[in-house]
Formats: sequence, structure tokens, C-alpha cells
Amino acid sequence: MPKGKPWTRVQEKKLQGLVKAKVSSETIARELEISLGSVRQKMRRLGLEVVGHGDLQNPTTTHDLPKDLFTVEQVPLFLARAVKSLEQPGLEKGEVLRLRSLVQACRVYQDKFAEYVNYRRIESDLVELRKEVAALRARAENATG
Repeated sequence: MPKGKPWTRVQEKKLQGLVKAKVSSETIARELEISLGSVRQKMRRLGLEVVGHGDLQNPTTTHDLPKDLFTVEQVPLFLARAVKSLEQPGLEKGEVLRLRSLVQACRVYQDKFAEYVNYRRIESDLVELRKEVAALRARAENATG
């Protein structure tokens, strides 16, 4: 599958700011002049989450995460430091391998982090659906009883 134009740092920072401001993904896409699919995919990769769709009723948000996880902001910093270190001439082979492993670990971490956030969203949605079903059952029992 061909990839589109890469995101700039300015676009990523603006995306993060809009998400923090609880702006919908549709509005973000219009604001950044990027397709909705691209915005949603970038949000998943950055560990951001869309709770729903629509400008007013369904804001964008992030989940509270366990304290021992690296934040979305920390991983790119680790990655940048590793890449910068790789630029140094005369590195020993072992150090190059260690830094390359760190780069790969950052990529994997970002993917797994996005999966985790998505799992948390699905889990949260399931809990809410169970509450709604229980409320509907109670109303039905009260109406027939």
C-alpha cells in the first residue's frame, strides 16, 4: 500500500494540541487539510485516541495510562537520541547494534502502545454497553412487572 506525504513535526504538534483540546478528528482533519483516515491513523500511532466522531458530542481524548509506561512524548525523544548517537563517527560495532536495537524497540513500542490504547477504548466501550444493557433490562422489567 503506497504511503502519503510524511507528517511534519509542526503538523504532529498541532495534532497533539488539538487532541488535548478535545477537538473532534473530523475538525482536526479539516484544520490540518489531511484526510480523516490519515488523522486517525496518526493518532493511533502516537497513542492518542478518538472516543467518537462529530464536532460537538464526541470529543477526542487520551486515556489515563499506567505510570510505568513511556508517554507518547518520551518515545520520540529516545528515538531521536539513538539516531543522533548513530551519527557519531567511529562507534564500535556493539554500540551500533545496541543503538539500532533501541531504534527498533521504539518502533515496536509505538505500535504496541497504540494497540494498548485501542484495547483500553474497546474495554471502556464494553463496560458502557453493559451498563446500557442492564439499564434497558431494568426498564423493560419495570414496564412489564
